[in-house]
Amino acid sequence: MDRLKQIETLVAVAARGSLTAAARAEGVAPAVIGRRIDALEKRLGVKLLIRTTRRISLTHEGSAFLEDCQRLLAELANAEASVSAGGIKASGHLRLTAPAGFGRRHVAPLVPDFIARHPEVSVSLNLSDRVVDIVHEGFDCAIRVGDLGDSSLVSLRLADNRRLCVAAPAYLQRAGVPRTPADLARHECLSLSSEASQTRGWAFVVDGALTHWRPRGRLDCSDGQVLFAWCLAGMGIAWRSAWEVEREVTQGRLVVVLDEFAAPPSGIYAIFAQRKHLPLRMRLWLDFIRQSFGDPGYWSPGSLP
Repeated sequence: MDRLKQIETLVAVAARGSLTAAARAEGVAPAVIGRRIDALEKRLGVKLLIRTTRRISLTHEGSAFLEDCQRLLAELANAEASVSAGGIKASGHLRLTAPAGFGRRHVAPLVPDFIARHPEVSVSLNLSDRVVDIVHEGFDCAIRVGDLGDSSLVSLRLADNRRLCVAAPAYLQRAGVPRTPADLARHECLSLSSEASQTRGWAFVVDGALTHWRPRGRLDCSDGQVLFAWCLAGMGIAWRSAWEVEREVTQGRLVVVLDEFAAPPSGIYAIFAQRKHLPLRMRLWLDFIRQSFGDPGYWSPGSLP
C-alpha cells in the first residue's frame, strides 16, 4: 500500500508541478508529500525530482520511471473498473457445461430466458458426458447429476435426482418381471459403457443397506439417449434418472420395476470454483437455475420438457 501511495504521489506532483499543489489536491500537508517522495527515492536508490524553491523538475531517471508509473496506474484503474462492472451489473460472458442428455433437456431450454432477462450477458454452453475440469478448461459453472466425488470446488444442490429401473411392457411380457435385484442376473440390462459414469454400478437398498450391482447384458452404450431408445424398443431393463423417463412411465410406455429397492435420491448440482467475489452474472445464473429446478412443478411429468 505504501509503495502504491508513493507512486501515486510522484504522478500527482509531476502533473501539478509542485508538492504544495499535490498536497492541496489530496488534502494533506506538503511535508507528507515530501516524505513520500523521499521514501520512494530512498527505496529505488535514485533521484527522481530536482526540487528548488521555485520549481520541481524530473531527473532523467524520474522521467523514465514516471512513464512506467502512469501506465501502471492506468492499467490498475482499468482492471478495477472491469471487475467492478462485473459486480454491479449483469454483463460479460458465462461458460457453462452440463451432461449431454440432461443439458439438452433441462439446461439449454433455460438459457434463452436467462439472456433475455440479462441482455448484456453472453453464454457458451458445452454439452459433454465426460467430467469436465472446469478450472483448467476455463468454465465458470458445471451442472452435474449424481453423487459427487471429493473436490475443492463449491457445489450447490439444485434438486434431487431419483433413479428408476424401467422396461417396456413388451420386454416384461417376454422376459418376466424381476422381483429382487438378484433377478436382474437373468435379464438383459442396458448399461452405460462410459468409464466416467456409474462406475459403481446400479444402486439398490437391500435389507436396509445400500448395495451396488454390476449390470450384465448384451448391449451397452456410452450415450444415455441410445439406452433410453433401446429400453423403449423393448431391448431390456435400464436404470435411468426420473427426469428422463417419468413422462414415458406416466404414458404407460415404460414400467417401473424394483421400486421398493430404489436407492435414496442423489443430487443435481451446480459446481463452481469459488464462493467469494462471484460476478453478478454468475450469481444471477445460480439463482435463476436454482429457482427453476427448485420449483416442484418443474419436475412433474406433465411439465417435463
